[in-house]
Amino acid sequence: MESVSLGVDEFLKKEIPDSQSSWGLVTSDACKTSRGSMVRMELLQHGYNIKYLFSPEHGLSSKGIDGAWQPDQIDPLTRLPVYSLYGNRLKPMQEILRELDGVIFDLPDIGVRFYTYIWTMSLVMESCDASGKTLIILDRPNPLSGQLNLAEGPMLDEKNLSSFLGRWSIPIRHNLTIGELAKFWKKERNLSNLNLKVIPCTGWKRSMYLEDTGLPFYPPSPAITQMETILTYPALCFLEGTNLNEGRGTDLPFRQFGAPWLDSSKFMEILKDYSFPGVNFKAVSFLPKSGRYAKKYCHGAQMIISNRSDYRPIQTGIKLIALLNLHYPNHFEWADYPTLVNETGARHIDLLLGNTDLVMKIEQDPKSLIKEAGEWSSVEKWEEKVSGFLTDEYKD
Repeated sequence: MESVSLGVDEFLKKEIPDSQSSWGLVTSDACKTSRGSMVRMELLQHGYNIKYLFSPEHGLSSKGIDGAWQPDQIDPLTRLPVYSLYGNRLKPMQEILRELDGVIFDLPDIGVRFYTYIWTMSLVMESCDASGKTLIILDRPNPLSGQLNLAEGPMLDEKNLSSFLGRWSIPIRHNLTIGELAKFWKKERNLSNLNLKVIPCTGWKRSMYLEDTGLPFYPPSPAITQMETILTYPALCFLEGTNLNEGRGTDLPFRQFGAPWLDSSKFMEILKDYSFPGVNFKAVSFLPKSGRYAKKYCHGAQMIISNRSDYRPIQTGIKLIALLNLHYPNHFEWADYPTLVNETGARHIDLLLGNTDLVMKIEQDPKSLIKEAGEWSSVEKWEEKVSGFLTDEYKD
């Protein structure tokens, strides 16, 4: 099998830098070549004139607290100025872009709508379109594979629920690479003044998950600590909008969940009455060091993926919160989740799910919803909609 080479690897091999051109680079410490070298260092060493760095949520270190304001800084590695795109601003300033010939974008994605790096990319696209600048996307594999038949919604209700957890209407699990999303948005959003170049990976095929690539795993953010978390995160992130702990403050964020008011043994008996294809649950108790219920014992379950082909993370997450509301109506509640981009944290579950009707269904008729989760998460027309923007090299 051909080894997987990242977009940055191909860029460094095939492109000849113009020393007269000045670039901005959107990146973080999680961005490394397939051999483990820091992307910004490799670009500089290959002769690219990187003038400014831009950092996303979690900062240049990729270790900043979820949703917390990130400062501008001087990069200790390169001594370059770093402008945070999750702090005093969310997109590059036009006065800075005027000093540049273009922007290079290289950030890892998790493959779901509410992971904010793709929305940073969308704002960078708009900024480069407004200034007529070149934007080079160094593509990376979608860690949840590129199998479009596995995409799950609902589609975002963009008119009512557009936010930094989802600006534009796409499924929750989209199964595109960031480069493919960029090509789709350029056309869909009429960014006609944007000179977009996507540098594809080689060796990666749509059927491949991250674990199939042979590439090393680097945590893209503080709570995505293990490769296995990439599979469980899309299901358990919905718990951020509830009064359960989603594993934050423990060694297994987004792999276990619980609350002081849950009884692990009884909850496991409840779970046995429902079908969760591709998933096993294990009773756990844990003591979060931080986050919701910090320093209080929580009881619940650890989620273990037994068959990723059968597993549907969004259906699983929807069924879990419906089940919790059904069986614990006196305890289960929605919860606010304050962040830089949603200071009150209000309606967090609405922004995650992207559909207020679905939220109302969970509240009013969870029993029926458990049976109908597949219908709510269906996105039948997505594959057809994006077919013209898929990368030929990624076909199996």
